[in-house]
Amino acid sequence: RRRTMTRRTLVILDEIHHAGDSRSWGDGVKAAFEPAVRRLMLTGTPFRSDDNPIPFVSYERGGDGLLRSRADSVYGYSDALRDGVVRPVLFLAYSGETRWRTNAGDELAARLGEPMTQDLVAQAWRTALDPAGDWMPQVLRAADARLTVLRNAGMPDAGGLVIASDQQNARSYAKLIEQVTGEKAAVVLSDDVGASARIATFAASEQRWLVAVRMVSEGVDIPRLAVGVYATSASTPLYFAQAIGRFVRARRPGETASVFVPSVPHLLGLASEMEAERDHVLGKPKDREGFDDDLLERAQRDDQASGELEKRFTALSATAELDQVIFDGASFGTAAQAGTPEEEEYLGLPGLLTADQVSMLLTKRQAEQLAAQRRRAATRTAEPAAEAPAAPAAPLSAAQRRVALRRQLNALVAARHHRTGQPHGKIHAELRRLCGGPPSAQATIEQLEERIATVQTL
Repeated sequence: RRRTMTRRTLVILDEIHHAGDSRSWGDGVKAAFEPAVRRLMLTGTPFRSDDNPIPFVSYERGGDGLLRSRADSVYGYSDALRDGVVRPVLFLAYSGETRWRTNAGDELAARLGEPMTQDLVAQAWRTALDPAGDWMPQVLRAADARLTVLRNAGMPDAGGLVIASDQQNARSYAKLIEQVTGEKAAVVLSDDVGASARIATFAASEQRWLVAVRMVSEGVDIPRLAVGVYATSASTPLYFAQAIGRFVRARRPGETASVFVPSVPHLLGLASEMEAERDHVLGKPKDREGFDDDLLERAQRDDQASGELEKRFTALSATAELDQVIFDGASFGTAAQAGTPEEEEYLGLPGLLTADQVSMLLTKRQAEQLAAQRRRAATRTAEPAAEAPAAPAAPLSAAQRRVALRRQLNALVAARHHRTGQPHGKIHAELRRLCGGPPSAQATIEQLEERIATVQTL
């Protein structure tokens, strides 16, 4: 190929980030296409977790001493959302109580989403994803209800996708979907003969649900996918972005997408930063929150290996409740048990909305939910006999304070959006730059209070 290239040769390299998969692959790409006078390199996911430079990509050293890739032209999610190329994505984060037994025989319990060590987060997360527990059936029921709303609201062929960690769980989730919905789900496994044909058949059909193990990722286009269930413990930014990318392709104005995720701090951060533009960074310390990705890869190739993921503990039980809704960098809602009217209010959001309408509706629903909670609290306080002295109002819990502060912050950000025209996500990102700390979905009370004070001075 080197000998046949001329001075006018133009080479187009799509998904160029794969040239950083290994040193030998990158060296081969560089050797093959270095003689080209012009190279057009395209990728939707330039950021990676390895330290292999991507051939022909320019890197610049930042103030922290790390090298970051530099693109000549960037068209990000926020640009595409503005132009109607992609759909707004709502993330419905579900927490819940989980119980499991370690291989030492100790029985542990934790609430998904609460602060804890990484090992406990990983075990609580996988306990929630256990097909034998109650968390997955409850979340699948909620996701199917959301899918029905979208189908009735102008997307009659809307489809749903469950992304599983391994083949064993994928088959179990498909059985749960049939029990919940009464309809069979299509199942796509990486080593099945005709897997690609099965994806194509689903894409052209009106079947409601598809369950897959990483087969539906980069390069697979099913525009009718509008509801997702992130039922995997894979958590690298690259994989998360590729997975969510299956749901964002817009076909008509106003279409929205809804993705159900476990309320895990790392995932909440990724969901809150959907519009962030990430580069490939060389020399950055490894992210230890991408739990067992190597083991996960093996499990997806071999059914026998899937059991390795659970050797360190045995899942006992898990229940689900809607923790919060994340959209455009902001967090909305208060805890709502599965199957309650409060949950249904969020599952029933109209399916055809602009990004601004989504923000307005979420803000309105959250305000109504908090007002209803205050009315119930006032009723309980007024129940004692009239002659009894009025009991002082119970102080808000830390969780309730965070919800109230997130609501106040969202309202102030919305007001600034209307004054300046800046997207909500960019305003939240600027507040994080000025004040530090994680996205509002994970922020502490002190961090939220600082951002509220800061946005009032902008």
